[in-house]
Amino acid sequence: TECRAQTDMAAGPSVAAVSGADHVPDYELVDVNTKAFHVGSFGGLWREKLKKSDLALGREGDVAQQLVAQRSLPTNIVDELQTVCSVDTLDCSKETTNSDVIPQDTDLVTLQIRKKVIEKKEERLMCDRTCRQQIFEQEHEMQTVGRKPSNSEHFVPAGEVILTINIYSPVIFTKHKENKPYHTMLVLGSQNLTEVRDAISCVSDLQIGGEFSNTPDLAPEHISKDLYKSAFFFIEGTFYNDLRYSECGDLSRTIVDWAESHDRGYGKFHTAKMENYTFNDMCIKVGYPYLYCHQGDCEHIVIITDVRIVHRDDCLDKTLYPCVIKKPWLWTRKCSVCKLFIVRWVTNNDSLAPEDPCCFCDICFRMLHYDADGNKLGEFLAYPYVDPGIFN
Repeated sequence: TECRAQTDMAAGPSVAAVSGADHVPDYELVDVNTKAFHVGSFGGLWREKLKKSDLALGREGDVAQQLVAQRSLPTNIVDELQTVCSVDTLDCSKETTNSDVIPQDTDLVTLQIRKKVIEKKEERLMCDRTCRQQIFEQEHEMQTVGRKPSNSEHFVPAGEVILTINIYSPVIFTKHKENKPYHTMLVLGSQNLTEVRDAISCVSDLQIGGEFSNTPDLAPEHISKDLYKSAFFFIEGTFYNDLRYSECGDLSRTIVDWAESHDRGYGKFHTAKMENYTFNDMCIKVGYPYLYCHQGDCEHIVIITDVRIVHRDDCLDKTLYPCVIKKPWLWTRKCSVCKLFIVRWVTNNDSLAPEDPCCFCDICFRMLHYDADGNKLGEFLAYPYVDPGIFN
């Protein structure tokens, strides 16, 4: 209809490209992904249906007043309940117990399990990766859950849409072939695509170009992200290009020209500037794989897994969004010599190395290839290496 057409034109190419896009998500493939729907309109429907009390982000009124109103309890009983149930009674600062010391005569199942975990850690010298992930999750919960900003201008508005997005790693070791690691982040519907692009952590952005066998101590001025700033998201038939900087190019042009050169059955692709669009302006499918491409050919699968309304237990400081809530554990490559430290250098045509190419940590690389005065020994090519496990 005319109203629908006006909405499509205002929202941009992603809406116009999706025929029959609705405001309410419905399954396209059961338990796989939804049909395309407009994020901003979906959030608007929730705000229309929900009461103001349901959308409110502040805590409800005084607990004592609620108890008096709902339970008709006497004031003295309410005061006693507040005293007994107060969080102040949970203070154990006066106690000097050590959480790592488990009593021998305990019959609590939780303490018995904890005892086995501690004994297992003492038997192994390796770091417990699962424990690290749990520490990250606990730290995230303490730092963000229910957090309110000090500046009132940074409050997340009531009824704001929050999307949960998984960004999958592109190049994976054989160990990660079956289950590819990914980052999970929370994004506000009002945020631009460029904010998500800047929040994505990828080892390709940290690579250092050039050969440094003659000058291993020379610190490069720029990393790949500073030199090659072009990138795009491909969502629902539209290429959203990052064109914020003068040196940015249109990475999607080659694909668009290829698709238009012959009738390949893909339909017409659209292009738009990433910095001009928020998620509220777009049509998306929950559970459907989209594409993020940067550094020319570094491709990430992007899947939106959830779209919901903000609630009072979310982080209410919008300056902390996009907010990473899950980080993967990537297998790290160890030095070919010591088998202990993470790789920092890769050599080619190296007569001193057992294989070509060969990986070295910084210590082994310098001890093998340079004398005490820092002079180069033999002929080889050396390239800096940034390990994917840098984000662990």
